[in-house]
Amino acid sequence: MGAFLLLIIGAILGYIYGHHIRPKPLLRRAVREVREKCIAALEEGNKGVYKTVITNGSNKSSELVVEVKELAITQSGQVKVQYLSADYRNPEFRTRKGEALLKEVQGLLGDYLPLNEIEWYETNERHENIKKYLSAVTLNHYNLL
Repeated sequence: MGAFLLLIIGAILGYIYGHHIRPKPLLRRAVREVREKCIAALEEGNKGVYKTVITNGSNKSSELVVEVKELAITQSGQVKVQYLSADYRNPEFRTRKGEALLKEVQGLLGDYLPLNEIEWYETNERHENIKKYLSAVTLNHYNLL
């Protein structure tokens, strides 16, 4: 009889631990990770595309498309950028790839680009959705924490 009673008490305590005590730290950790990712996405900064035409020594030209990230804006309308990716449209210009191409592009264009010539990605709607999701995660899961 004592073993049966001990088994029933163990099952009840196991249920309480498994369904009420243990999920709270897991939920806290998951909510914390989601909040950190949302905040990082909001602080990420503007990204956009800059297009220009490059001509080499033998009068061959190609369009250069560069994806950039905004680091700072000067008072004169220049944007300090970080180059994320680059691509020449003419296959003859594609001699370098990866980091070497980004260094070549930085040497050609410099660290600052004109603000009005960069086509910025629309981030307002995305940021609003992230803010709504972040507040929903905080409000909905606050009672469970």
